[in-house]
Amino acid sequence: MRSRRLVALALTATLLTASAGCGDDEPPAAGGAPPGGGAPVAEPTGEAPAEPSAGPVDDAAPQACTLVSKADAERLAGTALDEPVVAGQSCTYTGPVTGPTAQVEVFVGDGAKKYLDIERQLGHEIRELAGTADEALLTAEAFFLRKGELWVAVRLVRLNDPQENRAPLERLARTVAGRM
Repeated sequence: MRSRRLVALALTATLLTASAGCGDDEPPAAGGAPPGGGAPVAEPTGEAPAEPSAGPVDDAAPQACTLVSKADAERLAGTALDEPVVAGQSCTYTGPVTGPTAQVEVFVGDGAKKYLDIERQLGHEIRELAGTADEALLTAEAFFLRKGELWVAVRLVRLNDPQENRAPLERLARTVAGRM
């Protein structure tokens, strides 16, 4: 169980990093302009650096928190959840610090597909969910949907028997597929 949690934490960190976008390793060009254009890079002033942006977001892709609302996430988790944290093309709802332990993570785009690829590499059981989307897959704690080229993944973290989550995950998968 502990190793599964560590894998889940590593996966979450990887997906959030991937969804936030990566910086360009090239140094700024002459005049302070970053490679590929954009605003000039300011010379160091001793002030705190500006907060990094969440990276580019595909305007054609639906927003993660639109696909899974707070009410949807609370129904899935079976408990009240805090307001979502949005990072790039992901949306995370967490349970309050007072408990119970619950978290719903939503990934849209490349991060969702990467999550599925990792699940396959780890050899986790993945089954098809027929009649939902162009491709729909379900694991013990998540579902993956593809419509056209768009991938969406929704992961549920709870400290319960994963079999209890199967029907709620399937219901939400059908709802999300209708919103894609």
